[in-house]
Amino acid sequence: MAGEAPRYGWYGDDFTGATDTLATLAEAGQRALLFLRIPTPQQLASAGTLDAVGIAGATRAMVPDAMAQELDEAGRFFAALGVGLLHYKCCSTFDSAPGVGSLGVAARALRPHFPNPLLPIIGGQPNLGRYCLFGNLFAAAGAGGTVHRIDRHPTMSVHPVTPMAEGDLRRHLAAQGLERVGLVDYRSHEGGGAASALDAALEGQPEAVLFDVSRPSDLAAVGQLLRERMSAGPMLAIGASSVAQAFVGFPQAARLEMPKLARPESGGNLLALVGSLSPVTRAQVGLTERYETIAIDPERLTGEPTYLDELRAETITRLAARNVMLITDKPAGPPAETGKVAAATGALLRAIMDEARIARLVVAGGDTSTLAIRALPIWGLSYRSPCTPGAPLCRAHSDDSRLDGLDIVLKGGQMGTPDFFNRVAETG
Repeated sequence: MAGEAPRYGWYGDDFTGATDTLATLAEAGQRALLFLRIPTPQQLASAGTLDAVGIAGATRAMVPDAMAQELDEAGRFFAALGVGLLHYKCCSTFDSAPGVGSLGVAARALRPHFPNPLLPIIGGQPNLGRYCLFGNLFAAAGAGGTVHRIDRHPTMSVHPVTPMAEGDLRRHLAAQGLERVGLVDYRSHEGGGAASALDAALEGQPEAVLFDVSRPSDLAAVGQLLRERMSAGPMLAIGASSVAQAFVGFPQAARLEMPKLARPESGGNLLALVGSLSPVTRAQVGLTERYETIAIDPERLTGEPTYLDELRAETITRLAARNVMLITDKPAGPPAETGKVAAATGALLRAIMDEARIARLVVAGGDTSTLAIRALPIWGLSYRSPCTPGAPLCRAHSDDSRLDGLDIVLKGGQMGTPDFFNRVAETG
């Protein structure tokens, strides 16, 4: 990659959130590209000069030992690249646990490569309905929905793998090994008091400092502090895309209307793959009008080799006539089965894409998106246009000419308006 080193790097703990950060940076005028693995020198060279480099990972669903190994390698890559700030992009709801997707493990693995004395953790992302006040996290239930403290959220409090049982992020992080977390609360962001509040928080020599974000204007104060403190050395920051919003200044105001999607650059129909069990996504599925739907039986998909071939053939036949939506039913087994089902769904997608020509691919669900897209021979994603907050329209980069340039939207379970799937199918 020619030119100066990129100032900003980010590692997404799943693919959906990683694309949200990509959109945040690109919409602020940054030359950004999201790689799906640590890139080869050839892939870096083909990307050209970049202001921001990202890697989409799967650590949200990993156990500690696997996380540590993955992130140590990623940290070495970003440090060698010379980025000034490495953003560990976690879910905006901070759902994680000591044994799965631990944020404490992430901090310990990456911190040696980014030894700045300050490790900021940014709570809240108002444009997604996420707010942090006095260290407590609140989240809306769907776009524009009722705001709940995270441990009382109707979806996140009962998440099948990482249920959020604690609203205070400091206590939540302490259970994952970050036992000393200071706080700069939202009252400090007005009147230039954030710097003094940070100095006071650092007097206790915390392992990290949590910054409240309750409104978009808070991001300006946090961003100024991050940029000032980077003079002490390369910095690691943890949080949702609000870290990127703070860093670049987040110039855009809330959109009053949903933007019109860019037209596909290739012909064909749209394929949607829905693995999320979120009530928000399932309500969106219930309003679909522009797709033929095919239900996937998860037990058969993971237990009957011929079932995958049957689904592949049926999907390809129906795609010749119109848009198709594949919908995974809820697994009957324990939570650990969800990862197995997501991997099998990825294999199904690869089998379909080996034969089908489509104009746009939409995948709903964090684990589903990660494993499904990793099953395809795609090495990077760049930003094309807005779609819905938290789920932009991206362009695929691949050495396979059939996939290079493909439109892709990766949507987390909580993201999007009720008409999301119908809207994303408007390709004319």
